[in-house]
Amino acid sequence: MAATRPQLTGRAAILAVVVCAIAMSLAYPAREYVAQRRQIAQLEAQQANALSKLQKLEERRRRLEDPEYIKRLAKERLFYCEPGADCYQVLDEEAAGSTAVKAGSGPPERPAWYVTLWRSFEAADRGSDRGRPAAPAARPSPATSAGRQKSPAPG
Repeated sequence: MAATRPQLTGRAAILAVVVCAIAMSLAYPAREYVAQRRQIAQLEAQQANALSKLQKLEERRRRLEDPEYIKRLAKERLFYCEPGADCYQVLDEEAAGSTAVKAGSGPPERPAWYVTLWRSFEAADRGSDRGRPAAPAARPSPATSAGRQKSPAPG
């Protein structure tokens, strides 16, 4: 009978140890390579985002250099009126807001910045409605304000 050779020889064991050592020595650089490629992809995405923002800002800068665009913004946002022009503004906000909502032309427009500022002053004076927009304050008529008398201070 022929002698059977052992399945695991010394050469096979040494070869297995060498292969494991090579695999272990390549694992860390391979992991670092993958991590660096991921970081490069993230940085490229950030760069593309920054470039798109830069292009938008350049476009806005170009528009803001145009005097006609500035005039149009002043008319729309600040309700400016050129000398000699007939300009109208609706003073009854409640009626204008309800008409716009009924017409279905989209969401109602925000009030002008100075209206919001004035309402915040009124809300601060009241001190109770924090965080909510103030309702338009009723202005006293001259007859009621003239008829008021100061009450005596409690003593």
